[in-house]
Amino acid sequence: MGGENTHWELEEGLPQFEDPFIQQYLKGRDALIAEEQKRRHDATYRKSMSPIAARACKIVSQIRAREQNEVWTTGLDAETAHQADEILYPGVMFHHAKGRMEKTNLWKIVEKMPKGSLLHAHMDAMFDIDFLIDQAFSTPGIHILAPNPLISPRDFEKAPVFFQFSSQSTAESEKKTNIWAEGYEPSSLIPIQTAASSFPNGGETGFREWLRSRCMLMPEHSYHHHHGVDAIWAIFTTTFPVINSILMYEPIFRACFRRMLGQLAADGIRYVELRIAFVFAWRKEGKDQPEDGYDDWCRTVEEEVERFKQTEEGKSFYDARIIWTTIRRFGNKEIVETMKQCIETKHAFPDLICGFDLVGQEDLGRPLKDLVPVLFWFRKRCAEEGVDIPFFFHAGECLGDGDETDHNLFDAILLGTRRIGHGFSLYKHPLLIDLVKEKKIMIECCPISNEILRLASSIKSHPLPALLSRGVPVSLCNDDPAILGHGKNGLTHDFWQALQGLQNIDLAGLAMMVQNSIRWSCYEDQSTPEWKHDVEQGILGEGLKAARLREWHTEFEKFCEWVVLEFAEFDEED
Repeated sequence: MGGENTHWELEEGLPQFEDPFIQQYLKGRDALIAEEQKRRHDATYRKSMSPIAARACKIVSQIRAREQNEVWTTGLDAETAHQADEILYPGVMFHHAKGRMEKTNLWKIVEKMPKGSLLHAHMDAMFDIDFLIDQAFSTPGIHILAPNPLISPRDFEKAPVFFQFSSQSTAESEKKTNIWAEGYEPSSLIPIQTAASSFPNGGETGFREWLRSRCMLMPEHSYHHHHGVDAIWAIFTTTFPVINSILMYEPIFRACFRRMLGQLAADGIRYVELRIAFVFAWRKEGKDQPEDGYDDWCRTVEEEVERFKQTEEGKSFYDARIIWTTIRRFGNKEIVETMKQCIETKHAFPDLICGFDLVGQEDLGRPLKDLVPVLFWFRKRCAEEGVDIPFFFHAGECLGDGDETDHNLFDAILLGTRRIGHGFSLYKHPLLIDLVKEKKIMIECCPISNEILRLASSIKSHPLPALLSRGVPVSLCNDDPAILGHGKNGLTHDFWQALQGLQNIDLAGLAMMVQNSIRWSCYEDQSTPEWKHDVEQGILGEGLKAARLREWHTEFEKFCEWVVLEFAEFDEED
């Protein structure tokens, strides 16, 4: 057949690939692609890769290519498509891919990869939900309460519900009408075991499933992109009060935090900066009333981190620090009060608090422009108090183009943010892209979060490649893994999604983003000039960041050796 086609092509006068002028065209094409590659974020790193790292990179790309053809292809013929239980393709939506991805060789590789730092993660959205619920059942004194009885399907789905420790006796509790009945006294405390056993839709098993659904977004929520961003945020924001009401009781928090640190370390993460909005009620063990302020909570965090670092699983873990956040929809008075608390807490716990941010849905919250006066006040107050609390702003987590939410990017840059959380709409702004590169601002990119919260339909439509192709520094982050349904903590899901779905991101591309996460880590307090100097110097510097970059490089070389040995059958050099 091929010979017949060639004969026909020659008769018709079609040029052949072997013809000199076609070869000249192809050489020019390759040169153009190579020229563009020089502008990518990882171009310099590729030149410095060791032979073993380069081999590992090629092996991983070979594995990806095979899995894309064998694991992520349903087949195009009608019979196969009809028989298939699911439609598969490289870059399929996260929840469609999740169960399958965790069984692949690419997952095995990414899971073992040393991942540096996790720089964008909301602390109260990181705790294993099933483990949290187990703790609620096994911890004495945990009760459920609600402003009104939960009776209708709408009540179960949307009505406010909370949990709280109480020292009241079981006999006293059992006299009360259950929360599932009309006669329930608003906000009265019902023991969790009593409520669960009498749950009208399946007893304790049904209760656990229901509670789980109130603490996380279900897969189907992420599929309904036509409902829009506001609709899923309306569901998303209802999960935090439920989680925090269970989590912020000392014995439960300690157990969950230890587990979270263990999961991060097991995933190859050695440092984490945790964002949390200080609007929760914190109760010490055995106390009915919440603490006044957050000193005891901060002390608990520091204690657990230090204890973890003394364990075998935590011996290589550097630290965990807190980016103090407040809610962007609050009024000036509320924000200023929490800013004062932030400064006081920074004095009391200088090694714990490392930055400031505003959180909540950008589209429905106040834009940074509206907050400029209080942000300038905060800067002035920090200078007067002798503390340095840098900004790490969320900005551009939106679909807009030229609206006030999209313009948060301008203010974040002008206000001196050291990193930008999400920066989803940055790719639309060529001038800002140049400024971000010039000012050495890194983008904290959260691809799975952006998909589930309906900014991108899948990794294939994410703007991450647009930023990397322009040389913008990026690190990958997981944002809210427990609420979003990752099923485990760490970065492997987001790393895998980027590697498997985007052809221009290979092992070298992931490695570059890991190095960025280390260069832009706030391991220690630094003035702006010190920060910029260390970021610019990278591995060639003399400070703590440079030392940790060198440690990571050693780890990564060992990892690459493992890849070459473990997957030798994919090594083209053998």
